Amino acid sequence: MITVHHLNNSRSQRVLWLLEELGLPYEVKRYERDAATMLAPASLRTVHPLGKSPVITEGDLTLAESGAIIEYLVDRYGKGRLVPAPGTPERLRYTYWMHYAEGSAMPPLLIKLVFDRVETAPMPFFIKPVARAIAGKARSSFIEPQINLHLDYLEREVAKSGWFVGNDFTAADIQMSFPLEAAAARAGLNSSRPNLMAFLERIHARPAYGRALDKGGPYELMR
Repeated sequence: MITVHHLNNSRSQRVLWLLEELGLPYEVKRYERDAATMLAPASLRTVHPLGKSPVITEGDLTLAESGAIIEYLVDRYGKGRLVPAPGTPERLRYTYWMHYAEGSAMPPLLIKLVFDRVETAPMPFFIKPVARAIAGKARSSFIEPQINLHLDYLEREVAKSGWFVGNDFTAADIQMSFPLEAAAARAGLNSSRPNLMAFLERIHARPAYGRALDKGGPYELMR
């Protein structure tokens, strides 16, 4: 039996979604973020040394990293579903988006989250103006231009067919869901990019997505 070590409001939600798309039986072991720090509990370190989610266990296997988990599940249980055929141009595009999601799309979103917290973090009054000025400069000169660059690129790419790989929904769309939902929650993704918003509407309408939410609990990405 596959066990998903599921942290609330995290990347592990898309692992639950994939399992629902594949119709596989699984168990969910829940972990809750610390309300003050938003960090994962120390108990996750008993599962994986880094103490982060997602992690799945299956027999003697312990596997972390959402991209690796998705590829493992699709390769082992997909029976050709949700992945293009090997050796095709679509397969190469699939591989690209599987890596792009965390390698390129997420870093500027995470940096934005850090600097947003710098601006609101408790600190001595005489330091606040300096910290806010540094955070504001970083956001305006680097973070926001980078986010806009990526969102504009993604808007054009998803417009080609409505999905990220050819005309069919694939596991790459599941992988890409997290950075886009994070961008909609905290980085200004809105109706000014209609193709990306339509993509989010399509994935939210999938029955498996709804079932994963029922299993995983409320899903509100950190703002």
